[in-house]
Order: sequence, then C-alpha cells, then structure tokens
Amino acid sequence: MLLLKIFFKNALRHKLRTGLTVLAIAIAMLAFGLLRTVIDAWHAGVEASSASRLVTRNSISIIFPLPLSYKDKIRQVDGVDIVSYGNWFGGIYIDEKNFFANFAVEPRTYLELYPEYVLSTEVHNAFLRDRKSFIAGRKLAAKYGWRIGDVITLKGTIFPGNWEFVLRGIYRGRHSSTDENQFLFHWDYLNEMIKKTSPGRADQVGFYMIGAKNPNLAAQVALSVDRAFQNSLAETLTETEKAFQMGFVSMSEAIITAIQLVSFVVIVIILAVVANTMAMTGRERAAEYSTFKALGFRGRHIAALIFGESLTITMAGCAAGMIATFPAATAFAKAVGTFFPVFNVDADTLYLDIAFSLTVGLLAAVVPTYRSLKTGIANGLRTVE
Repeated sequence: MLLLKIFFKNALRHKLRTGLTVLAIAIAMLAFGLLRTVIDAWHAGVEASSASRLVTRNSISIIFPLPLSYKDKIRQVDGVDIVSYGNWFGGIYIDEKNFFANFAVEPRTYLELYPEYVLSTEVHNAFLRDRKSFIAGRKLAAKYGWRIGDVITLKGTIFPGNWEFVLRGIYRGRHSSTDENQFLFHWDYLNEMIKKTSPGRADQVGFYMIGAKNPNLAAQVALSVDRAFQNSLAETLTETEKAFQMGFVSMSEAIITAIQLVSFVVIVIILAVVANTMAMTGRERAAEYSTFKALGFRGRHIAALIFGESLTITMAGCAAGMIATFPAATAFAKAVGTFFPVFNVDADTLYLDIAFSLTVGLLAAVVPTYRSLKTGIANGLRTVE
C-alpha cells in the first residue's frame, strides 16, 4: 500500500500532464475496444454456428433456387436428422434504411434446428397455426415498438408487392451471441402468393437447413447430399453452417484486416504518448534520483519508482477506457441498428486492453530508467529542473 501511495503521489506531481496522458490512454483504449468489438460482431454469426447444422444451396450461387422436391431425397441421406428450408425474402419495412434479416421458412423444422430461439409453448403453437404470422427477435421488436397482434407490412424486392404479416411471437436468444434481430414467417404463405403471381417461381427454395445426427460426421453427410444431386439440373453445395457464414465474412476480409491494423496502430500511438510523458518526468527528476543514489538507494529502487509511476498512469487510463467502452458500445449498436445483430463487448477484448496497457506502461519506462541509472550522481545533481 505504501508503494502504491508513492506511485500515485509521483504521478500527481504534474496534475495537468498526468491528466491529459490518462485521458489520451482512455480514449485509445476506448477506440481499441470498439474496433475489436466491431471485428467480433463481424464474426458473431460464425461463432454462434452449430457444428451439427449444414446448409445446402445451389452450387452456382446462393441466388439460384433449388427445387422443393429435394427435401425428400435429402431426408433419406444417412446421418440426416432434420431437414428444413427457406428463402431470403429481402423485404423493406417502411423505407430502405430499415434493414433487417427476413426469411420465409418451414416453421416447425426450422425452430427445431434453432433451439436457441426461445419461445413459450403457447406462442410457438400460435405461430404454427397462423400461416400469415411471423415471429421477431426481441431486439428487432423493441426497435420498432412492435407488439403481439400488430400487422406489419413489408415491401417485397425479390418478391414484389406489399406483404402483410401478423406478429404472433417475440423470441429471445438463449445465449448472448444469439441473433435477436430476425424476422421469420411461413414459407407456405410466400409460396401460395407466388403461385398466383409468378407460377414459374413456385415450389422453389433458396436453401436447405440440415440437422446432422452426429456433428463428427457432418463433412461426410455434406458429401453424401451433394453426391445425391450430382449431374442434376440444379447441383448442390453443402457445407457446415460455420463455413457458410465464413463465406460471407471472407467477402469483407480486406475491411476486417484494415480495422485490425488500425486497432494496433492506436496502441503504438499511445505508447509514444506515454513514453514522452515518462521521458519528461525522468529529465525533471534527474537531481532527485541522484540524491536517492547518494543516500544509498540502489538502481532497483529507482527503477521501481519509474516503472511504478508509468504503470499507475497507464492502468488508470486503461480502467477509464474499459469503463467507457460499455456505454459507447451500446450507443454504437443503437446507431448502426441491425447491421450488427450481435454487438457485445467480449471478455477477450478487455483482457487485450489490460495486456496492451501493461505492455505500454513497461515499455514507456525502459528508456527513462536506463538514462537515470546511467547518469552519475554529480551530473544528476547539476541538472536544473
């Protein structure tokens, strides 16, 4: 406790300079924390993927459909437990800025495949009974103020027209990484309307979701599914849900890499700021350190004073930055809306904050410590502050 008191006393000798340095560190840690959280949010879908779920799509591109008749053949493949299917709907709510994921799915099997979407039995049954109904994630419903029984209209882009839906349930995520911004409705409702307006597009799905009996055999099941449709008019590509999600993330790999580089540049900049502060402190206290030497204090005592002060300053800034990261992340998540369905500050980000702050504090004290130890007593005492 005595050492900590000395470190704080030394750090507060020049209150303005120390305050500005702590503020700079706090801002840097805040920026680093937000940038790392953005990267984590980009990979949230990958991290939330299940090892037992597979995605089957058209081998040419996901924009090309597959026949609905494939579901029976997929169900017969060894290792397949559940088969569901759906379409990306791409509907717009009121105007284009209100972007969120909306899917037409086979509700019973789809919810079996996604037990992390938690619904009460009553709500679950109500959703299954009403073909015109939909369920929404808790965050999505809260954003637009939707309540059970509300009639919501989406403007179709892929499937033109105004589509009306009735909200029958609001699901919550079983885990913090569960996407609570989904809009799910009945594929049968979509297909019925397509039969009336565009019969040639009916009975086609955008993807199949497959639940494997054994996650360890997922790769084998995927291969078997694709072999079943080899040389057909619509060949398939089946991959794990994680690999499927990674395909979308890889499209933005250059952006993610740039964000990672910027986050590390922030650390280098703050290292320069703290090093400058400690260098100024070392020069100002050259006579003081020489007096300690003359009184019999050893080099390790001088080093402890310098390193202790440097770490006190950096860790104070780190603590302030970490605390500020949480409200800043909440505000950022609200600003970007559903662009990042999951935007949580991960524990690993906080650990990195602490690790980098400790590293900066130690490195910033190396040069001042070296100079103080190499400066002779006589030369040090002649130094004018």
